[in-house]
Amino acid sequence: KSGDHVVVSDVGYEAVWRLFSELLPERYGIEATFVDVSDPAAVRAALRPETRMIHVETIANPTTQVADIRGLADIAHEVGAIFTVDSTFTPPPFYRPLYDGADLVIHSLTKYINGHGDALGGAVIGDAGLVDRVRRDALVDVGGVISPFNAWLILRGSVTLPLRLQQHFASATTIARLLDADPRIAFVAYPGLSNHPDHEVATRQFVGRGYGGMLAFALDGDADLQNTFVSQLGVITSAFSLGHDESLIVHVGTETRGGAENYPEAFRRFGHLRLSVGLEDVDDLVADITTALERTLG
Repeated sequence: KSGDHVVVSDVGYEAVWRLFSELLPERYGIEATFVDVSDPAAVRAALRPETRMIHVETIANPTTQVADIRGLADIAHEVGAIFTVDSTFTPPPFYRPLYDGADLVIHSLTKYINGHGDALGGAVIGDAGLVDRVRRDALVDVGGVISPFNAWLILRGSVTLPLRLQQHFASATTIARLLDADPRIAFVAYPGLSNHPDHEVATRQFVGRGYGGMLAFALDGDADLQNTFVSQLGVITSAFSLGHDESLIVHVGTETRGGAENYPEAFRRFGHLRLSVGLEDVDDLVADITTALERTLG
């Protein structure tokens, strides 16, 4: 309600950033503080008496920062705040934030759970009392009801989710290691790499199930070079969205929000490439990336 305060991760999905930085404060009088959630002291410092919620993503889009869900849940509950987690990048059965203390978990069903890029939907999961409020306010009063056909497509896709996740994650790990070993690449951000700043958190939190199907990287050059590389790809498609059967890549713009000083210089200056690894044969993906690098950089 008006006058309430929320604490939000300073990296995450652009539309969520706009929700908390523009829509909620301007229309509803709800103020947000954006903070580096990898720093518990910073999260605690951002809390106020009127703080009602802390919101994070399990793996942040697009930077791949991994949130310590259990630790953040404890901080939220110490002050009586609701802890909400967007787990789109880490769907069940891969990870269940409710077991680590989340009060509400949000999924874009459009992504991994549907898995085919042909349906639009979302889900909020958690305590019955909280979900009933969401159902009343969002579905009855606002009208965000999924269509029957979209619901059927998502249910159809969910049947193969465990098998698809294994392929997404295994291929992403292979590609991340390939890029990390290439001196022409300025940086690679993938939680499965030992040099990722949140590798230990991801290993403990996901208990060996994998590290996700998304990675961020940049060639050692400017934004034009990144886009030239994308134009040379043949198997991987240049498009937004993620979690589909097809591998999708997009150049994330050069504008960064809070916490930019923690990103590699190439990210801050030129943005980076976000790759959602699909279900194609990993050898085909490796060949596509290798060929595009040769055509771009020689």
